[in-house]
Amino acid sequence: MLLLEVHKVSKQFDGIKVLDGISFSLKLGESLGILGKSGAGKSVLIHMLRGMRGYEPDEGKVIYRVDYCPSCLWVEPPSFNVGQCPHCNAIMEHRTVDLWDDVDSEVSKAVKARIAIMFQRTFALYGNLTPIENIMEALRRARVKEDAAPKLAIEYVKLTNLVHRLLHPAENLSGGEKQRVVLARQIAANPILLLADEPTGTLDPYNANLISNLLAHEFKEKKKCMIIASHIPSLLERLCDRVLWLEKGRIVMDSASREVVSAFLGEVKEFVREEASVGQEVLRAIDVSKYYYSIDRGLTKAVDRVTFEVKDKEIFGIIGKSGAGKTTLSRIICGLTQPSSGKVEIKIGNKWYDITAPGYEGRAIALSNIGLLHQEYSLFPHRTVLENLSTSIGLELPEELARMKAIYTLKSVGIDPTVIDGILEKYPDELSEGERHRIALAQVLIREPKIVVLDEPSGTMDAVTKVEVAKSITMSRSWLDETFIIVSHDIDFVRFTCDRVALMKNGRIAGYLDPRKISWEMLAAELSD
Repeated sequence: MLLLEVHKVSKQFDGIKVLDGISFSLKLGESLGILGKSGAGKSVLIHMLRGMRGYEPDEGKVIYRVDYCPSCLWVEPPSFNVGQCPHCNAIMEHRTVDLWDDVDSEVSKAVKARIAIMFQRTFALYGNLTPIENIMEALRRARVKEDAAPKLAIEYVKLTNLVHRLLHPAENLSGGEKQRVVLARQIAANPILLLADEPTGTLDPYNANLISNLLAHEFKEKKKCMIIASHIPSLLERLCDRVLWLEKGRIVMDSASREVVSAFLGEVKEFVREEASVGQEVLRAIDVSKYYYSIDRGLTKAVDRVTFEVKDKEIFGIIGKSGAGKTTLSRIICGLTQPSSGKVEIKIGNKWYDITAPGYEGRAIALSNIGLLHQEYSLFPHRTVLENLSTSIGLELPEELARMKAIYTLKSVGIDPTVIDGILEKYPDELSEGERHRIALAQVLIREPKIVVLDEPSGTMDAVTKVEVAKSITMSRSWLDETFIIVSHDIDFVRFTCDRVALMKNGRIAGYLDPRKISWEMLAAELSD
């Protein structure tokens, strides 16, 4: 039986078609992948299938086949023999629901309530609630009986390996921990369909493996329907029975996952690394620590006595699983977080400046010479891309010069040269998540900082774009004499770009690795110790 049928849906934004005549179906128990480059239309399609406002199709239909209880508005997957409602014992009815025909009807709302969604880079949690409280809320919406909910919530906390974060507010969790809480909520809701948009794109190998194992066990093996949009071919090959390959809003291939992944990877060009001569030290961290204290959790050592140096024109990597202290360390390096002890020094000309010291010869120097792309970046939503790359960030240049510099920088981060002129006049919400990510990277590089700190720079990039951005980073250090510090979970990206890699565990540097010898399996084993 079919759960979902999509008939020739198209969608335009600002006169540009992002989906063009998409048609496919989803059988009960089937796992479907959506693969494509950034901007191919993956996220738009996921939002449309969920019935998110603003994503209604300009043409075509999104149809769900469900069993529906008109008495208590409960929805179940379709069955051959429609029986009683599990909640009110009324007789259920088989319904064919055109999701967008009457989006505000009771039956459309009931269907949407039974579709779970995991957004990329947006965790959709109650920030002031603990993981178990967030899961309890999902169980309540799933109409689980009140006396059974606590035991189930504890099981889901164990399942997602979050027992050690039981009392922490969700807003204080790492990205990987938040993603696990989100997944626990979706499992608890027992949806008729899970829509996952880049579920592991920004996670370290340990957490990515944990999330993919949970998705495999709770959805694929139990024959629950899910649709995963991702730029990571290996994830889709493992979790999906079938994959759609989207290219510029059209389906170019719909076949078994292995066949589609093989064809997609055939388009990825071989990466040729551009080498450069590394100079003397330009940044050094000396015995840096950052401790947090709270009454309920005691002492947390986010960064614990870290010492290292980075050389001129070096691309230095910092890897480790979520919660290891990488982001805290990157903020200390940029002068945005004050360490509990120790110092960070940067060399400008022939003089060393202490970044951790207040005043002009401290944090002010860091802010003017170090650029940071944070993993939770943001763009100015009511400014065009060109404005985001010029006046909005205080870059006052003549109009033609600003445009020329913006075009050059966008090319360097992998934006297709043929679409740059159109992108410059767009607003951030008119772009895909991958395109917004590259605009944010360009926003850092356009200032020409001496040292560039990139926190998860490749998290939402497809394999083709990842190679282009890796090339731009290795070229930038040669052409512009820039030094890079890359905080990443992405093993391929680290191999492409880094000269040297530090492995962080529990707030400390556990050792240094040769990026060319790092493998996903080796790093996952290191992080699980």
